[in-house]
Amino acid sequence: MTKKQFTSAAEEVKEERLLQLFLELAKINGPSTKEQLVAEYLMKVLPELGFTIEFDEAHKNFNGEVGNLIAWHEGTDATIPPLFFSTHMDTVLPTEGLKPVIKDGIIYSDGTTILGADDRAAVAAYLEGIRAVIESGIQHGPIEFVLTVNEQPGLVGAKYMDYSKIKSKAGYIFDSSGDVGQIILKGPYSSRIWMEVEGSAAHIALNAEEGNSAFLIAANGLLNMKLGTIDEETLANIGIINGGELTSIIPGSVTVAGEVRSFSKDKLERQLKHMEDAMQEAARKSDGKVNVRIEKKYSGFDIPKDHILTSTVEKSARNIHVKPYLTETLGGADTNVLNENGLTCITLGNGFQNIHSFRECISIENLINTGRLTAELIEQWYENHK
Repeated sequence: MTKKQFTSAAEEVKEERLLQLFLELAKINGPSTKEQLVAEYLMKVLPELGFTIEFDEAHKNFNGEVGNLIAWHEGTDATIPPLFFSTHMDTVLPTEGLKPVIKDGIIYSDGTTILGADDRAAVAAYLEGIRAVIESGIQHGPIEFVLTVNEQPGLVGAKYMDYSKIKSKAGYIFDSSGDVGQIILKGPYSSRIWMEVEGSAAHIALNAEEGNSAFLIAANGLLNMKLGTIDEETLANIGIINGGELTSIIPGSVTVAGEVRSFSKDKLERQLKHMEDAMQEAARKSDGKVNVRIEKKYSGFDIPKDHILTSTVEKSARNIHVKPYLTETLGGADTNVLNENGLTCITLGNGFQNIHSFRECISIENLINTGRLTAELIEQWYENHK
């Protein structure tokens, strides 16, 4: 890659060092709830960079190996408000036996495992970014890393986080498929809906007249449900249908489950109510019954365009010759949960692609730019507060 002129901290990011660090981290097997090896690696590396570290006990809520990691670096100027960087330590699938392949500037696995760029790329970039800041000798405020566990199944580690251990109030989370420069200011509310549809079980040859198919009740409910893109702010989906015993038995019960996401809490609740009403009406017409349970996943967030986090990352991106752009997403991230728990943070793109599949990849350019932007954010945050 062509050498460009960067401000002092970003200039100290070493491309080959960051690439090797990412490959080393990606090879550490740490699927959700099994992050102990990743934690042990960080327990060695972070103190060498001047961090003190501690863990909470979030993992005890879901039988995990280790809790969320919170690491603190005093910086050189304690008068500056601390800035945190967050991401997750787990991968959606194992990376055991990972064999990375680099072709035309893109990092892949060999197709037999995921790559784990989601989100070992951010972990590696944070480590290289803070190392570059230290090596540059610039003044900077306190830095905090908030590294969660069990994120992939539904932001679980962040939900059970001990927020009393976090000293910072503002920060960034690199965890999106957009190229570096993507700035996500708005995220959705999300809830699951579970509908237990009850009819009457019966054998098709022995007492079929006593049967009342829960499948048919559910089918009629689904036919009258608005699903997919509801409007520009709201999505709805049915993702689980589970029931039945034998092919000869008219099913007496079936579970139908789905999810709604919306930038509007009111629209979320209206869509959930619509889905419940459609299924209840189908049950009423067929002498069946429905038990409905709503499970909140996370709340939405909406960071102003004029917030200091926004202006800081926009300027930082330009300083490393990356074009910033503001956007919103209906995808969920730890950002949702951290904002809900009193922290203020935004999601940034770091450019991984085809996540949760063996086709996952990330460009070396995005990996290096994530490290550079991390270093530049630390420097620019100091400049904006000194």
